[in-house]
Amino acid sequence: MAAVKPEEISHPPMDQLQGLEYCIDSNPSWGETIALGFQHYILALGTAVMIPSFLVPLMGGSDDDKVRVVQTLLFVEGINTLLQTLFGTRLPTVVGGSYAFMVPIISIIHDSSLQRIEDPHLRFLNTMRAVQGAVIVASSIQIILGYSQLWAICSRFFSPLGMVPVIALTGFGLFDRGFPLVGHCVEIGIPMLILFVAFSQYLKNFKIRQQPILERFALLISTTVIWAYAHLLTASGAYKHRPELTQIHCRTDRANLISSAPWIKIPYPLQWGAPTFDAGHAFGMMAAVLVSLIESTGAYKAASRLASATPPPAHVLSRGIGWQGIGILLNGLFGTLTGSTVSVENVGLLGSTRVGSRRVIQISAGFMIFFSMLGKFGALFASIPFPIFAAVYCVLFGLVSSVGLSFLQFTNMNSMRNLFITGVALFLGLSIPEYFREFSAKALHGPAHTRAGWFNDFLNTIFFSSPTVALLVAVFLDNTLDYKDSAKDRGMPWWAKFRTFKGDSRNEEFYTLPFNLNRFFPPS
Repeated sequence: MAAVKPEEISHPPMDQLQGLEYCIDSNPSWGETIALGFQHYILALGTAVMIPSFLVPLMGGSDDDKVRVVQTLLFVEGINTLLQTLFGTRLPTVVGGSYAFMVPIISIIHDSSLQRIEDPHLRFLNTMRAVQGAVIVASSIQIILGYSQLWAICSRFFSPLGMVPVIALTGFGLFDRGFPLVGHCVEIGIPMLILFVAFSQYLKNFKIRQQPILERFALLISTTVIWAYAHLLTASGAYKHRPELTQIHCRTDRANLISSAPWIKIPYPLQWGAPTFDAGHAFGMMAAVLVSLIESTGAYKAASRLASATPPPAHVLSRGIGWQGIGILLNGLFGTLTGSTVSVENVGLLGSTRVGSRRVIQISAGFMIFFSMLGKFGALFASIPFPIFAAVYCVLFGLVSSVGLSFLQFTNMNSMRNLFITGVALFLGLSIPEYFREFSAKALHGPAHTRAGWFNDFLNTIFFSSPTVALLVAVFLDNTLDYKDSAKDRGMPWWAKFRTFKGDSRNEEFYTLPFNLNRFFPPS
């Protein structure tokens, strides 16, 4: 038997991911682009509805208030996505609401001065203004780190090895928003999961007019089928005698969004009144802004790979963080009840559809803005039951995680040092936030529980985030453990050419600003 050649048992590292139909600057036909943009809009609805649905009732808000917050969040999402794709990193990323802000916002909601307000609507308004003030102040962190290029300087300590746990846990760290939510209504969640996998993977070669319709529009088709099935179950009375919690998760008529939504309503800054400012609230919110920055950094790296682009140079990454800070400032001014981060599920959808086109994401931003103003139509789509979204998250979060693991191809995984760093960072990135979650569920407060509320919020927010813990562990170990003699093992020779804009000729194609703006903002 002939000896096996080395190239037959290994795969050479690839700067850009192969197999995509459309990369960052190539576009499908206009009809297909619009349909794909609408698909990204539908996917973004999950987080946009889930966050206000949880927080607004805690604040004393009504269904009308919830609908206005959802509309406002979608409106600002659309603006932030356009800003990011035009002037930020220019990667095809949807900039949506962030769960990282939940801990400090819940802390504000439980502030004793706000809890004493007896009128529910007045309490809602005062809480909203307090959250707005904290978000506005905290947004300065990303604006300063981004536009001063400080984040670009920090990113010099990153290597392919150090980024693996961060990008991987950007997806894996969201496991509690996957099957645990599917389990709230398995009769629609599991069929959705099976149908989405079947259409996007097993039937991806089914073509109509040379177009892989089932693969490209698996989300739209499977959501339509399962949503109709869920409506049939609701209309037939299948949930009539089921527990209240089951009805909330399974029925298609329990969101109370359509009946509460106005026909036309345009969100505007300071619509809830003048923001109020408190130093303690702002300090706690700053931790959420830092977490959002780290999670977005991981998501940008994943998006560049799934858009078949090169990794964003340090100054492009920093520029994107600066614009994301502007986005968080807009969140505070409009009152969206959360800050901004890159939508991980929409990054995953780039890989699932194999379309990494920037224009598709810009079209989806147009849908967000349009339907946020036409309340009834937007509320119709927003009434899709959460288990349907959760089923899709199971696939898309996993896909983003695997993109993180793919960066291992540029490192030496026969090195015990690299195995140690990767394993410890991944394990602690999952284990520490899980400890904080379990502790909070039992004690009704985080492990950090001193008299200084801002300090508690800061620590609890940082350690609730898997990518943040992974970055702290991985980057520290990677830059302190035998780092001088391990540059090649860490993947630095490959990484070095992408650290500066002029280090690789392809950077100009992917990351140059539009309208010839690079004349005024020359890349470094």
